[in-house]
Amino acid sequence: MIQRVTYATVTVAGATTGRIGPGLVVLVGVAAVDGLSEAERLARKVGRMRLFESEARGFDLSVADIGGEVLVVSQFTLLADPGRQKGARPDFSDAAPADVAERIYEAFCDALRREGLRVQTGRFGASMEVLLLNDGPVTIIAEVAPPVA
Repeated sequence: MIQRVTYATVTVAGATTGRIGPGLVVLVGVAAVDGLSEAERLARKVGRMRLFESEARGFDLSVADIGGEVLVVSQFTLLADPGRQKGARPDFSDAAPADVAERIYEAFCDALRREGLRVQTGRFGASMEVLLLNDGPVTIIAEVAPPVA
């Protein structure tokens, strides 16, 4: 999930681990079917997505175009399937195991940096507090399907 923000911070156990000004907050959920190629493709998509307005017209500029930053936060709950819930608890069986998800999350952050973006992060697997001011509001759900063999 991608949100255009005026600013954002993420805090873990009272300590700020990431802080950005204008840019994007990207909440990342890694599915069991995801791999490193999906991380690379999603980073290219995020880096090039035009979510900022120019003076001439709307949605004409990317986060790189405006000199913005990206705050990336891991969020496995994006993979919750309430349709398969057991009692009142959502089903998370579509989420990748933590060790795999962390490797793909880190690869995604590295790929964003290779796109030339300034990246801040939360802490994978930690309980985090995310504070943001959504600008617009603009919120986009972006998925990349695994490549077809």
